[in-house]
Amino acid sequence: MTGRIFTADHHVYELPALLSWNVTHTGTVPCDSYTVTFVYQKEMAPVLKMAAGFTAFQDGVTMLRATVDEYAVELGAGGMTATVSGRGFAARLLDNESRPVTYQDATLAEIIRRHVTPYGIQCGEAADVRAGSVFTVAAGVSQWRALEDFCLIYGGFSPRFARDGKLLAAPERDSGKVLTIGDDDPVLSCTLREDHYGVLTEALIIDKTRNLSYSVKNPDMIAKGGQCRRVIYTPGNRTWAAIRYTGEYQIKKSREDEKTVTVTLPGNFLAFPGDRVSLNLERMGISGDFRVAEAENTFSARKGATAALTLKERG
Repeated sequence: MTGRIFTADHHVYELPALLSWNVTHTGTVPCDSYTVTFVYQKEMAPVLKMAAGFTAFQDGVTMLRATVDEYAVELGAGGMTATVSGRGFAARLLDNESRPVTYQDATLAEIIRRHVTPYGIQCGEAADVRAGSVFTVAAGVSQWRALEDFCLIYGGFSPRFARDGKLLAAPERDSGKVLTIGDDDPVLSCTLREDHYGVLTEALIIDKTRNLSYSVKNPDMIAKGGQCRRVIYTPGNRTWAAIRYTGEYQIKKSREDEKTVTVTLPGNFLAFPGDRVSLNLERMGISGDFRVAEAENTFSARKGATAALTLKERG
Protein backbone atom coordinates (compact mmCIF):
# COMPACT_ATOMS: atom_id res chain seq x y z
CA MET A 1 0.00 0.00 0.00
CA THR A 2 1.11 3.58 -0.65
CA GLY A 3 -0.04 6.85 0.88
CA ARG A 4 -0.49 10.44 -0.20
CA ILE A 5 -0.90 13.56 1.96
CA PHE A 6 -2.93 16.62 0.96
CA THR A 7 -2.09 19.83 2.79
CA ALA A 8 -4.44 22.62 3.81
CA ASP A 9 -2.68 24.94 1.36
CA HIS A 10 -3.44 22.56 -1.54
CA HIS A 11 -0.11 20.76 -1.96
CA VAL A 12 0.24 17.02 -2.56
CA TYR A 13 2.99 14.93 -0.97
CA GLU A 14 3.76 11.30 -1.73
CA LEU A 15 4.70 9.47 1.46
CA PRO A 16 7.81 7.30 1.48
CA ALA A 17 7.49 3.53 1.70
CA LEU A 18 5.14 2.61 4.56
CA LEU A 19 6.67 0.55 7.37
CA SER A 20 3.29 -0.42 8.80
CA TRP A 21 -0.37 0.43 8.46
CA ASN A 22 -3.83 -0.21 9.84
CA VAL A 23 -6.80 0.65 7.62
CA THR A 24 -10.30 -0.07 8.89
CA HIS A 25 -13.37 0.21 6.68
CA THR A 26 -16.86 0.54 8.17
CA GLY A 27 -18.49 2.71 5.51
CA THR A 28 -20.52 4.46 8.18
CA VAL A 29 -20.24 5.39 11.88
CA PRO A 30 -17.93 4.63 13.65
CA CYS A 31 -15.86 6.16 10.86
CA ASP A 32 -13.39 4.50 8.58
CA SER A 33 -9.96 5.02 10.14
CA TYR A 34 -6.28 4.54 9.43
CA THR A 35 -2.79 4.75 10.91
CA VAL A 36 0.38 4.67 8.78
CA THR A 37 4.05 4.76 9.83
CA PHE A 38 7.05 5.65 7.67
CA VAL A 39 10.68 6.81 7.94
CA TYR A 40 10.84 10.49 8.94
CA GLN A 41 13.11 13.15 7.51
CA LYS A 42 13.24 16.72 8.77
CA GLU A 43 12.12 18.04 5.38
CA MET A 44 8.70 16.54 6.11
CA ALA A 45 8.05 18.89 9.05
CA PRO A 46 6.18 21.62 7.12
CA VAL A 47 4.13 19.02 5.24
CA LEU A 48 2.98 17.23 8.38
CA LYS A 49 2.10 20.51 10.11
CA MET A 50 -0.27 21.39 7.27
CA ALA A 51 -1.55 17.84 6.56
CA ALA A 52 -5.34 17.86 6.17
CA GLY A 53 -6.18 14.88 3.96
CA PHE A 54 -4.89 11.37 3.25
CA THR A 55 -5.45 8.86 0.47
CA ALA A 56 -4.38 5.21 0.51
CA PHE A 57 -3.72 3.29 -2.71
CA GLN A 58 -3.31 -0.39 -3.44
CA ASP A 59 -2.06 -1.22 -6.94
CA GLY A 60 -3.20 2.22 -8.10
CA VAL A 61 -6.74 1.80 -6.73
CA THR A 62 -8.05 4.13 -4.00
CA MET A 63 -8.59 2.19 -0.79
CA LEU A 64 -9.48 5.12 1.45
CA ARG A 65 -9.86 8.90 1.43
CA ALA A 66 -9.78 10.42 4.87
CA THR A 67 -8.94 13.35 7.09
CA VAL A 68 -5.70 13.77 9.03
CA ASP A 69 -6.40 14.00 12.76
CA GLU A 70 -2.95 13.52 14.22
CA TYR A 71 0.72 13.00 13.46
CA ALA A 72 3.62 12.05 15.70
CA VAL A 73 7.39 11.95 15.16
CA GLU A 74 9.42 9.49 17.21
CA LEU A 75 13.15 8.93 17.68
CA GLY A 76 13.88 5.43 18.94
CA ALA A 77 16.04 2.37 18.51
CA GLY A 78 14.78 1.94 14.96
CA GLY A 79 15.65 5.50 13.97
CA MET A 80 13.24 8.35 13.26
CA THR A 81 9.71 7.50 12.21
CA ALA A 82 6.49 9.46 11.69
CA THR A 83 2.96 8.20 12.24
CA VAL A 84 -0.14 9.78 10.70
CA SER A 85 -3.68 8.81 11.65
CA GLY A 86 -7.20 9.98 10.94
CA ARG A 87 -10.80 9.13 10.06
CA GLY A 88 -12.98 8.80 7.00
CA PHE A 89 -15.07 11.67 5.64
CA ALA A 90 -18.00 10.88 7.95
CA ALA A 91 -15.85 12.62 10.57
CA ARG A 92 -16.47 15.96 8.84
CA LEU A 93 -20.19 15.62 9.53
CA LEU A 94 -19.75 14.21 13.02
CA ASP A 95 -17.46 17.05 14.08
CA ASN A 96 -19.84 19.83 13.04
CA GLU A 97 -23.13 20.70 14.72
CA SER A 98 -26.21 21.84 12.88
CA ARG A 99 -28.23 24.89 13.77
CA PRO A 100 -31.80 24.04 14.85
CA VAL A 101 -34.02 24.04 11.79
CA THR A 102 -37.49 22.86 10.81
CA TYR A 103 -38.23 21.69 7.27
CA GLN A 104 -41.60 21.35 5.60
CA ASP A 105 -41.77 18.58 2.97
CA ALA A 106 -37.97 18.43 2.74
CA THR A 107 -36.23 16.30 0.14
CA LEU A 108 -33.03 14.33 0.63
CA ALA A 109 -31.38 16.55 -1.98
CA GLU A 110 -32.15 19.59 0.18
CA ILE A 111 -30.81 17.89 3.32
CA ILE A 112 -27.57 17.02 1.51
CA ARG A 113 -27.25 20.57 0.17
CA ARG A 114 -27.71 22.08 3.63
CA HIS A 115 -25.95 19.56 5.87
CA VAL A 116 -23.34 17.76 3.72
CA THR A 117 -22.10 19.77 0.73
CA PRO A 118 -20.77 22.72 2.79
CA TYR A 119 -18.17 20.39 4.32
CA GLY A 120 -16.44 19.53 1.06
CA ILE A 121 -18.16 16.17 0.60
CA GLN A 122 -19.32 15.03 -2.82
CA CYS A 123 -22.43 12.91 -3.18
CA GLY A 124 -21.99 9.81 -5.30
CA GLU A 125 -25.58 8.61 -5.00
CA ALA A 126 -28.79 9.98 -3.48
CA ALA A 127 -32.19 8.32 -3.35
CA ASP A 128 -35.35 10.20 -4.30
CA VAL A 129 -36.73 10.63 -0.77
CA ARG A 130 -39.22 13.27 0.43
CA ALA A 131 -40.34 13.77 4.03
CA GLY A 132 -43.99 14.48 3.29
CA SER A 133 -44.26 16.09 6.74
CA VAL A 134 -42.36 18.32 9.11
CA PHE A 135 -38.74 17.29 9.76
CA THR A 136 -36.98 18.95 12.69
CA VAL A 137 -33.25 19.09 13.38
CA ALA A 138 -32.74 19.88 17.06
CA ALA A 139 -30.09 22.15 18.51
CA GLY A 140 -26.75 20.44 19.20
CA VAL A 141 -27.32 17.67 16.66
CA SER A 142 -24.38 16.85 14.39
CA GLN A 143 -24.67 17.21 10.63
CA TRP A 144 -24.27 13.44 10.41
CA ARG A 145 -27.22 12.89 12.76
CA ALA A 146 -29.38 15.28 10.74
CA LEU A 147 -28.60 13.36 7.55
CA GLU A 148 -28.90 9.91 9.10
CA ASP A 149 -32.21 10.64 10.84
CA PHE A 150 -33.75 11.87 7.59
CA CYS A 151 -32.55 8.81 5.66
CA LEU A 152 -33.73 6.39 8.34
CA ILE A 153 -37.15 7.91 9.01
CA TYR A 154 -38.22 8.63 5.45
CA GLY A 155 -36.06 6.27 3.39
CA GLY A 156 -35.51 3.31 5.70
CA PHE A 157 -31.74 3.16 5.12
CA SER A 158 -28.51 4.44 6.64
CA PRO A 159 -26.17 6.67 4.60
CA ARG A 160 -22.69 5.35 3.88
CA PHE A 161 -19.39 6.47 2.40
CA ALA A 162 -17.56 4.89 -0.51
CA ARG A 163 -13.81 4.28 -0.30
CA ASP A 164 -13.21 7.36 -2.46
CA GLY A 165 -14.91 9.55 0.16
CA LYS A 166 -18.17 10.12 -1.71
CA LEU A 167 -21.47 9.97 0.16
CA LEU A 168 -23.85 7.14 -0.75
CA ALA A 169 -27.26 8.31 0.46
CA ALA A 170 -29.29 5.40 -0.91
CA PRO A 171 -30.24 1.87 0.14
CA GLU A 172 -27.28 -0.48 0.19
CA ARG A 173 -26.99 -2.67 -2.86
CA ASP A 174 -25.45 -6.11 -3.05
CA SER A 175 -21.93 -5.53 -4.34
CA GLY A 176 -22.06 -8.88 -6.10
CA LYS A 177 -18.77 -9.93 -4.52
CA VAL A 178 -18.86 -13.16 -2.52
CA LEU A 179 -15.90 -14.34 -0.47
CA THR A 180 -16.03 -18.05 0.39
CA ILE A 181 -14.27 -19.16 3.58
CA GLY A 182 -14.11 -22.83 4.57
CA ASP A 183 -12.11 -25.26 6.67
CA ASP A 184 -9.48 -25.62 3.93
CA ASP A 185 -8.69 -21.89 3.84
CA PRO A 186 -5.80 -20.41 5.87
CA VAL A 187 -7.91 -18.98 8.69
CA LEU A 188 -5.59 -17.42 11.27
CA SER A 189 -8.32 -16.98 13.87
CA CYS A 190 -12.09 -17.00 14.19
CA THR A 191 -14.32 -15.77 17.00
CA LEU A 192 -18.07 -16.29 17.34
CA ARG A 193 -19.79 -13.91 19.74
CA GLU A 194 -23.47 -13.80 20.69
CA ASP A 195 -24.48 -11.08 23.13
CA HIS A 196 -28.05 -10.55 24.31
CA TYR A 197 -27.24 -7.54 26.45
CA GLY A 198 -29.18 -4.50 25.28
CA VAL A 199 -31.28 -6.38 22.72
CA LEU A 200 -34.78 -4.92 23.04
CA THR A 201 -37.88 -7.01 23.56
CA GLU A 202 -40.14 -3.98 23.21
CA ALA A 203 -39.94 -0.40 21.98
CA LEU A 204 -42.79 1.74 23.32
CA ILE A 205 -43.21 4.95 21.34
CA ILE A 206 -45.16 7.71 23.12
CA ASP A 207 -46.53 10.85 21.52
CA LYS A 208 -47.11 13.12 24.50
CA THR A 209 -48.74 15.84 22.43
CA ARG A 210 -51.55 13.59 21.18
CA ASN A 211 -51.46 11.26 24.23
CA LEU A 212 -50.96 8.22 22.02
CA SER A 213 -48.62 5.23 22.23
CA TYR A 214 -47.43 2.51 19.88
CA SER A 215 -45.68 -0.72 20.88
CA VAL A 216 -43.30 -2.72 18.70
CA LYS A 217 -42.12 -6.09 20.05
CA ASN A 218 -39.26 -8.45 19.28
CA PRO A 219 -40.75 -11.99 19.45
CA ASP A 220 -37.40 -13.74 18.87
CA MET A 221 -35.84 -12.18 21.95
CA ILE A 222 -39.00 -12.66 24.00
CA ALA A 223 -38.85 -16.39 23.17
CA LYS A 224 -35.29 -16.45 24.56
CA GLY A 225 -36.51 -15.09 27.88
CA GLY A 226 -35.29 -11.55 27.36
CA GLN A 227 -36.83 -8.56 29.12
CA CYS A 228 -35.60 -5.20 27.88
CA ARG A 229 -38.03 -2.37 27.08
CA ARG A 230 -37.26 1.15 25.92
CA VAL A 231 -39.69 4.07 26.07
CA ILE A 232 -39.13 6.68 23.37
CA TYR A 233 -40.90 10.04 23.32
CA THR A 234 -41.44 11.62 19.92
CA PRO A 235 -42.47 15.10 18.77
CA GLY A 236 -46.16 15.52 18.13
CA ASN A 237 -45.60 16.28 14.46
CA ARG A 238 -44.49 12.74 13.59
CA THR A 239 -46.68 10.70 11.22
CA TRP A 240 -47.78 7.21 12.22
CA ALA A 241 -45.43 5.78 9.62
CA ALA A 242 -42.53 7.64 11.24
CA ILE A 243 -43.61 6.57 14.72
CA ARG A 244 -43.89 2.91 13.69
CA TYR A 245 -40.53 3.05 11.94
CA THR A 246 -38.94 4.59 15.05
CA GLY A 247 -39.94 1.52 17.07
CA GLU A 248 -38.88 -0.96 14.41
CA TYR A 249 -35.57 0.85 13.96
CA GLN A 250 -34.82 0.81 17.70
CA ILE A 251 -35.30 -2.96 17.83
CA LYS A 252 -33.33 -3.54 14.63
CA LYS A 253 -30.50 -1.33 15.91
CA SER A 254 -30.35 -3.19 19.23
CA ARG A 255 -29.98 -6.52 17.38
CA GLU A 256 -27.09 -5.45 15.15
CA ASP A 257 -24.40 -6.64 17.55
CA GLU A 258 -26.31 -9.66 18.86
CA LYS A 259 -24.32 -12.14 16.77
CA THR A 260 -20.96 -11.43 15.15
CA VAL A 261 -18.21 -13.56 13.67
CA THR A 262 -14.69 -12.19 13.30
CA VAL A 263 -12.42 -14.05 10.86
CA THR A 264 -8.76 -13.18 10.33
CA LEU A 265 -7.02 -14.22 7.12
CA PRO A 266 -3.62 -13.51 5.54
CA GLY A 267 -3.65 -10.67 3.03
CA ASN A 268 -5.13 -7.18 2.81
CA PHE A 269 -8.30 -5.69 1.32
CA LEU A 270 -9.95 -9.06 0.78
CA ALA A 271 -13.46 -7.65 1.27
CA PHE A 272 -15.23 -4.44 2.20
CA PRO A 273 -18.40 -3.48 4.10
CA GLY A 274 -21.43 -4.65 2.17
CA ASP A 275 -19.67 -7.62 0.54
CA ARG A 276 -21.02 -11.11 1.16
CA VAL A 277 -19.16 -13.93 2.87
CA SER A 278 -20.19 -17.56 2.55
CA LEU A 279 -18.81 -19.08 5.74
CA ASN A 280 -18.54 -22.80 6.41
CA LEU A 281 -16.29 -23.73 9.35
CA GLU A 282 -17.55 -27.15 10.40
CA ARG A 283 -15.06 -27.50 13.24
CA MET A 284 -16.66 -24.46 14.92
CA GLY A 285 -20.20 -25.28 13.88
CA ILE A 286 -20.49 -22.01 11.96
CA SER A 287 -22.06 -21.83 8.54
CA GLY A 288 -24.24 -19.38 6.70
CA ASP A 289 -24.44 -16.31 4.55
CA PHE A 290 -22.99 -13.19 6.16
CA ARG A 291 -22.27 -9.59 5.22
CA VAL A 292 -19.08 -7.72 6.00
CA ALA A 293 -19.75 -5.04 8.61
CA GLU A 294 -16.13 -4.02 9.15
CA ALA A 295 -12.78 -4.86 7.56
CA GLU A 296 -9.53 -4.15 9.38
CA ASN A 297 -6.36 -4.44 7.28
CA THR A 298 -2.97 -4.40 8.98
CA PHE A 299 0.62 -4.73 7.86
CA SER A 300 3.97 -4.80 9.62
CA ALA A 301 7.36 -6.23 8.68
CA ARG A 302 7.16 -8.65 11.60
CA LYS A 303 3.63 -10.01 11.09
CA GLY A 304 3.03 -9.37 7.41
CA ALA A 305 -0.42 -8.51 6.06
CA THR A 306 -3.65 -9.67 7.71
CA ALA A 307 -7.33 -8.87 7.21
CA ALA A 308 -9.81 -9.17 10.08
CA LEU A 309 -13.41 -9.29 8.81
CA THR A 310 -16.27 -8.63 11.21
CA LEU A 311 -19.31 -10.47 9.86
CA LYS A 312 -23.00 -10.17 10.67
CA GLU A 313 -25.86 -12.33 9.47
CA ARG A 314 -27.64 -11.07 6.39
CA GLY A 315 -31.11 -9.82 7.22
